[in-house]
Amino acid sequence: MKNMIKGLKKLREEKDAAGGLDKLDSRRKSGKMTARDRIEYLFDPGTFVELQSYIQHRSTNFGLDSKKYFGDGVITGFGKIHDRTVYIFSQDFTVLGGSLGEMHAMKIVNVMDLALKAGAPVIGINDSGGARIQEGISSLAGYGDIFYRNTRASGVIPQISVIMGPCAGGAVYSPGITDFIFMVQHKSHMFVTGPEVIKAVNKEEVTFDDLGGSDTHSEKSGVCHFVGSDEKNTLDMVKELLSYIPSSNLESPPAAPANDPFDRMEDKLNEIVPVNPNKPYNVKELISLIVDNGKFLEVHKGFAQNLVVGFARLGGKTVGIIANNPDIYAGTLDVNASLKGARFIRFCDAFNIPLVSLVDVPGFLPGRDQEELGIIKHGAKLLYAYSEATVPKLTLITRKAYGGAYIVMSSKHLGADIVYAWPTAEIAVMGPQGAINVIFKKDISTSEQPETLRERLIQEYKEKFANPKLPAAFGYIDDIILPTETRPLLIKALESLEHKSLENPRKKHGNIPL
Repeated sequence: MKNMIKGLKKLREEKDAAGGLDKLDSRRKSGKMTARDRIEYLFDPGTFVELQSYIQHRSTNFGLDSKKYFGDGVITGFGKIHDRTVYIFSQDFTVLGGSLGEMHAMKIVNVMDLALKAGAPVIGINDSGGARIQEGISSLAGYGDIFYRNTRASGVIPQISVIMGPCAGGAVYSPGITDFIFMVQHKSHMFVTGPEVIKAVNKEEVTFDDLGGSDTHSEKSGVCHFVGSDEKNTLDMVKELLSYIPSSNLESPPAAPANDPFDRMEDKLNEIVPVNPNKPYNVKELISLIVDNGKFLEVHKGFAQNLVVGFARLGGKTVGIIANNPDIYAGTLDVNASLKGARFIRFCDAFNIPLVSLVDVPGFLPGRDQEELGIIKHGAKLLYAYSEATVPKLTLITRKAYGGAYIVMSSKHLGADIVYAWPTAEIAVMGPQGAINVIFKKDISTSEQPETLRERLIQEYKEKFANPKLPAAFGYIDDIILPTETRPLLIKALESLEHKSLENPRKKHGNIPL
């Protein structure tokens, strides 16, 4: 027995050495964490359990039979984060560049299957040179098996991708299906075709960072949701995200101690909306004043900043916040904002997270480029997502809610449960000036004092339409509230809807305008 125990310990040492102790040391000296370091940092101490650690590839092509390592370049298993079970795979770049072959893929597939059975989140830490070319079609088949499980698990368990190095070619589509993608600034790269291929085909010179770096994907493409300053900061954000979301679609989000008084009144809210209706303000300041302890985890922070989305708590309960931001493009909705909002709403609805919408929207962003990019189709996605959502939906109109954008932003007509409006709310088909120019165009053009007439008509329009009284009279608004009453009323409304039960018509699935 002693010899067997000694043999097992030696085997474990060989397994933990991965591609070699020298390679592990080299990574640490370069400021990078190893695959195992990342897992140990992420999980609660002493909780991680490794699975299938002695698997090896079985390929003999191109000399691979002399390059066999325990684990085949990926560490898989489960453990606890915030005392909740989470499954994980972490690719090891020291073993054949973290490349994905048949057995490597089989380990990932196994842990994804287990996560789905257990109803627990799955985290994928990607750091790979891509498909293992020496294994040919077997490596491609492995990607297909992973994509299939990503799709099956979508909306059932949270799936999180953490890009810690390269992620290229077919490998990018697994993160692309998952719910949230994290990247490390200047160290993570994602692209379908690399700089060399682009240079050969298009004669275009492009750097790794410009093509697929964290700035590109967090600000331009919208592929990435969170960017960390370094690896530890990125993993800290993963842990923070997990604190807001449930383990599966059969659970409610984790609650936190409600140590911020639910009836807290903030006088600053009375000053948030400027007197001048054309003057901007930052909606993030409003959010911080109404949520628990001012804490807001923003998602897609650098992308489509005219719409702000993220997680917060009200009375200790997780909510998803969607808010127009008048500080950027006057808070108008465009193609990117519509995509950003729709995606976030559908995640919250899939995982039982109530929606709180803060509305100050003058309309959709006008322009030929927006029409050519398909604002009709993409704007419809936001409308579809709100209409489809069956979780509690609360709406607060702070200022402008004009035209189709009023309807789209979680109005009563799309199934909002409770709609509040501040006295500053302006709810109408369009703004006063535009409306008067359309309705009274002929009268103004033939008037001896056109400007005086225009000003009088604008004022009359404001008194009749650019306020919340008429919508309230029609029942489209449940109450006109003081800004200081916002937090307590939202919390009371959430409590009243805690056991909301609503099902959409039975169908295989809808046909969202993709």
